[in-house]
Amino acid sequence: MNERIEIDIKSEIGELEGVIIHTPGAEVENMTPQNAQRALYSDILNLSIARKEYSQLSGILSKITRTFQVEDLLVKVLSRETSKQELITTICKHENALFLVDELLGIPAKELANLLIIGIPLKMNNLTNFLSHERFSLPPLYNFYFTRDASISMLNQVLISRMANRVRDLECIIMEAIFNHSGVFSTTTVNPLKFGCEDNTTIEGGDVLIARDDIFLIGNSIRTTTHGIDFILSRLITQNDKKKRHIIVQELPDSPESFIHLDMVFTMLDVDKCMVFEPVILKPNRYQTVQITVQNGKVLEIKTVENILTALKSLGMDLKPIICGGSRDPWIQEREQWHSGANFFAIGPGKVIGYSRNTYTMDEMNKNGFEIIRAKDILAEKVNISDYKKYVITIDGNELPRGGGGARCMTMPIRRKNVIWK
Repeated sequence: MNERIEIDIKSEIGELEGVIIHTPGAEVENMTPQNAQRALYSDILNLSIARKEYSQLSGILSKITRTFQVEDLLVKVLSRETSKQELITTICKHENALFLVDELLGIPAKELANLLIIGIPLKMNNLTNFLSHERFSLPPLYNFYFTRDASISMLNQVLISRMANRVRDLECIIMEAIFNHSGVFSTTTVNPLKFGCEDNTTIEGGDVLIARDDIFLIGNSIRTTTHGIDFILSRLITQNDKKKRHIIVQELPDSPESFIHLDMVFTMLDVDKCMVFEPVILKPNRYQTVQITVQNGKVLEIKTVENILTALKSLGMDLKPIICGGSRDPWIQEREQWHSGANFFAIGPGKVIGYSRNTYTMDEMNKNGFEIIRAKDILAEKVNISDYKKYVITIDGNELPRGGGGARCMTMPIRRKNVIWK
């Protein structure tokens, strides 16, 4: 019997040892221009092209680490009668569809896992359903290929997110079941719903970065509220740790929609470098940066600081910012940030993945010592990445960014090696 994998995330950049991903499927095609906005999309995707682009990301990850597909993990949950009944009942109750429970319990695990993701069509067996504007009894999980958001690996635990939009709730329910009942992972899940949190407590994974084992960076965005951040703070207080822990909170603009999470304006690249969207992170603006210090079960200090980099430097992390879109033209910065130009995913210190379309950002990366390597060339075995110490692997991004995210959004890491900090 295989040993369970222990969750261990103490940084954003440690060498990757395991990641959860989800290849976009038919759920993406179960969207129309009419319901795209409700599904949190600004456009509808061409699935065949999106899958080709996604295969570059999943192919690279499969080459360098253990990858786990959400659907495969969900099959494991549904293969156990007790966890199958619990999950199906929870989902149907949440969607006011308890009439489906017996039918779904009779479907084999593999088929059912797929249906829970692509959606359960509404049966036209009565007048109410026939006249309904809905097409599904259980909705398609349009956003599930952004596996970052529904759950958050924090040290050796997994925080189950509380999504800002109800359309994404089922992702959280499924991820909690996966960590608790798939038999693959060894961890403790922490769900805000089980602590009596109110509706205004929302937390999403794109807003939570683990800078170091004692430093959490959290975006206060349209998706993650101050109450959500206070929930994380309360958990740190409860731990009554003798070691000082720090939360650095960055307020984010409410619009445009490309600012939905902190990782759309700030990501870690190396032990001494980060990617930033300059207007929000570095230039004077009205969005506050707040530093909170916790020790021995108490909040020692809450203070406003100049910016994230200043706060990190005061804690011994001196990072050089690389500018999304380059420094020459604010319009180019805005265009490339819109297409997830600041959203990088690290597979190791100085080894990251991003979209090739953001050419000005890639130029900045190259000027700062990162070799630019096409994912296609690695997968075709034209390039051996072990020959390089510092690099960006570029994946095509013509369709995938239409969903509103980049490489970090599409990956949920579960284990990283410890980093040797300078």
